[in-house]
Amino acid sequence: MVSNQRLTELFAILFRAHPWHGVSPGAFAETVPTSLNTYIEIVPADAVKYELDKESGHLRLDRPQRYSSFCPTLYGFVPQTYCGESVAELCQQRIGSKVKIKGDADPLDICVLTEKGFTHGNFLIRSRPVGGLRLIDGNEADDKIIAVLENDITYGDITDITEVPRGLLDRLTHYFLTYKQLPSEALRRIEITDTYNREEAHEVIRRSLADYRAVFGAPEDRIGELRRLLVEDVTEKIEDTLPVNN
Repeated sequence: MVSNQRLTELFAILFRAHPWHGVSPGAFAETVPTSLNTYIEIVPADAVKYELDKESGHLRLDRPQRYSSFCPTLYGFVPQTYCGESVAELCQQRIGSKVKIKGDADPLDICVLTEKGFTHGNFLIRSRPVGGLRLIDGNEADDKIIAVLENDITYGDITDITEVPRGLLDRLTHYFLTYKQLPSEALRRIEITDTYNREEAHEVIRRSLADYRAVFGAPEDRIGELRRLLVEDVTEKIEDTLPVNN
């Protein structure tokens, strides 16, 4: 019988992995998330906003940028993460809000600092988290992890958000506070309550990984589940062909 490991290898060869569900976040992401696989959706030059189509795993056009500001960094998400109950609970604890906070039900967003220019999104990189922005959109936790591209010439030696240039953090803060707001629309309740350090970013990442497993199950069990379903299907078909004893 073909092993689960061999089936995993065959699937990796034959099919493109879903960027959210099929790519590992990194070998030690659940314990010490110092190095992460990161899927990039948009780059600073994009005049339109791309977003992952959750069902197909393809990058789709979300909307043309109607705003004058552009995201100043690479922007995407950490695979196999989810902003759910655990992420929301941490946010509520930190801000001391009496209003019930919930997760935004999306993968964990991440901004990656690099001196390199990229012409398009839809690629994977390795990044190192150094901090984050605690953003609340309405009553939803929508954290933005701040990371650096591994081995980047300019930003690669940064280990904590305190080392990130203040002006760059100001640009990121301004972008996220204004990128959904048009002058003709009613004000959205978007706020960044604080900027947090590397250790807090690690905790947010760990919680988002736990939230993902709570909602979607353990990724390492999927091949076994697929095998079970296929065996059940074949067994049912065989049973359907057998003569019925009167």
